[in-house]
Amino acid sequence: MLTTIEKQFSILFFIIVLIELISAQADTLQFVHYVAKPAIVTSLIVLFIKTSNQISKPIKSLTIAALLFSLFGDILLMLVNDWAHFFTFGLISFLLAHVMYILVFLKHRNKTRQPLGFLVVLLVYASFLFYTLYSGLGEMLIPVTIYMLVILTMATSAYLRKGEVNKLSYNFIFAGAILFMISDSLLAVNKFQMPLPLANISIMLTYALAQFLIVLGILKLNCNNKQKIATN
Repeated sequence: MLTTIEKQFSILFFIIVLIELISAQADTLQFVHYVAKPAIVTSLIVLFIKTSNQISKPIKSLTIAALLFSLFGDILLMLVNDWAHFFTFGLISFLLAHVMYILVFLKHRNKTRQPLGFLVVLLVYASFLFYTLYSGLGEMLIPVTIYMLVILTMATSAYLRKGEVNKLSYNFIFAGAILFMISDSLLAVNKFQMPLPLANISIMLTYALAQFLIVLGILKLNCNNKQKIATN
């Protein structure tokens, strides 16, 4: 399933995540936190660049762009206490990351697959989340609504790859997209509605797993001959 390099990287990656989870909880380890959090996505960028030689150039470029926007978003959200508007800029950065992922996923859209049932489930979920958040959004109502629509589109585009790519790539990316949506939902509830217990741990763990699985899923595009490498 995973190559030797991917297995070795996985150990390193989850050590970085563990360091981030611990350091984010301790005031005395803030310097470590400021290094470990960006290191999560930075390590994925390094892995992807080094192991994506067989991936088509458009997909490779879009994926790197998605990871870079995610990295900028991570850095901006770490600085929210210094300037509240960093949250808005972080939101924009992650929105652009999702747009890049949407473009990647649509490269392998299965045009025969109808997402109606999946969309119904997503809309029920989104409606419940929006109802939960609404009273606390204030001036962030429109930005958060736009962001929600984009991430729902990202999850749908991941779903639409089924049957067009190999099973491993599909499963990794679809699971990653759902985890990304859960992570963002937890972040929104924690910020706009009520503090969640162990919020930093649940948000960061789901986010790190999401990025990890999406990157692995893209790398697995060429793992068998049934894969259709994008040429457009």
